[in-house]
Amino acid sequence: MRHVKMFLAAAGVAASFASGIALAQKSGGTLRIAHRDNPPSASIHEEATISTNIAFMPVFNNLVVFDHQEKINSVDKLQAELATTWSWNADKTQLTFKLRDGVKWHDGKPFTSADVACTFDALTGKAKGSTAMRKNPRQVWYKNLKETRVNGPLEVTFVLEHPQPSFIAMLASGYTPIYACHVSAADNRTKPIGTGPFKFVEFKRNESIKLVKNPDYWRKGRPYLDAIEWTIVPNRSTRILAFVAGHADMTFDSDVTFPMLKDVQTQVPKAVCEARPTNVSANLIINNQAPPFDNADIRKAMMLALDRNAFSKILSEGHDLVGAAMLPPPAGVWGMPAEDLAKLPGYGDDREKNLAAARAIMTKLGYSADKTLKIKVATRNIAVYRDPAVILIDQLKQIFIEGELDPVDTPVWFPKVLKKDYQVGLNLTGGGVDDPDVQFYENYSCGSERNYTGYCNKEVDAMIDAQSRELDVEKRKRLVWAVERKLADDVARPIISWGVSNTCMYPHLKGLVLQHNAIYNGWRFDDVWLDK
Repeated sequence: MRHVKMFLAAAGVAASFASGIALAQKSGGTLRIAHRDNPPSASIHEEATISTNIAFMPVFNNLVVFDHQEKINSVDKLQAELATTWSWNADKTQLTFKLRDGVKWHDGKPFTSADVACTFDALTGKAKGSTAMRKNPRQVWYKNLKETRVNGPLEVTFVLEHPQPSFIAMLASGYTPIYACHVSAADNRTKPIGTGPFKFVEFKRNESIKLVKNPDYWRKGRPYLDAIEWTIVPNRSTRILAFVAGHADMTFDSDVTFPMLKDVQTQVPKAVCEARPTNVSANLIINNQAPPFDNADIRKAMMLALDRNAFSKILSEGHDLVGAAMLPPPAGVWGMPAEDLAKLPGYGDDREKNLAAARAIMTKLGYSADKTLKIKVATRNIAVYRDPAVILIDQLKQIFIEGELDPVDTPVWFPKVLKKDYQVGLNLTGGGVDDPDVQFYENYSCGSERNYTGYCNKEVDAMIDAQSRELDVEKRKRLVWAVERKLADDVARPIISWGVSNTCMYPHLKGLVLQHNAIYNGWRFDDVWLDK
């Protein structure tokens, strides 16, 4: 496996951030970014895409967040936001937060512990009436949350069924903002009200998203920017041209492919470009409830047909990472070692052996070059999904499966796969946190909204629960690797690759640190400023 060069312009990045620290931060200006598509809504809790997360995270706050000046998210380096302090009880089943006094929502109403309770009542499915959410893709994150106990207006305690070391990490994700009790779920989809550094102004579909500075932000002196403006540009090449022409201060996150990077750096030599793992996997989803894919042999043949090295070579010039269900090391904390990974079915170096085994399965089932299995391969209608889907279709042809691309617009994609309204799909799955609970519960546990394939194995659920409770990191890793092996054996959701992508910005953009093990957690923008 090729080692990933994390910093394509390391000296430039270091100099940029060093100068940002040395110079006095300047207030004012509008940060301009080209957005890749229409977010399904503005409600972070109801969506499952960075298209919503990156644009609307500045509107909100969490109780705690990962330190935005650190490249690697770690629970050892958390920052207080709406909480000021936190502590566990002796048996690690109760987590108590003292809350920040004097914080106001953007409409002037006070923030209290009731808002925290309302948020988690909605996330655990207990909410009724206007705050009940229409979609809840991460409800399973909080299956261990027994009660959100209010101890007065400025204190709240989370009561867990059993110890869960990942719990505070999930609270720190950009996917876990605190919502207001008095704001309906419907309003959060179209005109969200938060406590964050920026206030929502407008969301014009196919045009733009605009946020403005919150002058009453609880963090004094922040934000530096007057506004953030996103221009929605569905075509990736057009977005890159806008950046090259100076119409955007940075590209959309992870938007610059390695082949595109050469053009960007040639045309804008001063651009600061950084490559990093995204904790987003390209994966094959197969509706195991739809004939003929309810036949485990067909699913196994499709898994064996995957040529992961070809995907990486074509899409990222070999920079993508090969892994199983968890982000592989060194970028990921929990992924299994390379020597164990090579032993999984469909991995290893013997490509021809895998392909021959896949063809033998399909032949036994009655398929051949003259009698192909015709399918539709659904994927989200943006380039980062379509490109690998085309490669998948080409590889499946080698085992007598003839695929037709079925591109699906972003607002429809999540509901479509949620309803199992597809045969085969190419999906990108991002981890909100580099933690096994996030990946396993969300994508593989029985009944999870985001378990798009319908995979359900009670034995695996028990294994997932066991690793979740384990407090010793090394023991937990071994339990995690056992889950990864079982998921691969069951063809639960074959992982094709883990993405490594580039984000570029102009050197006048200061204070933004791109995070390396989750793309969803660093977009508060309250430390960002423009040196121009």
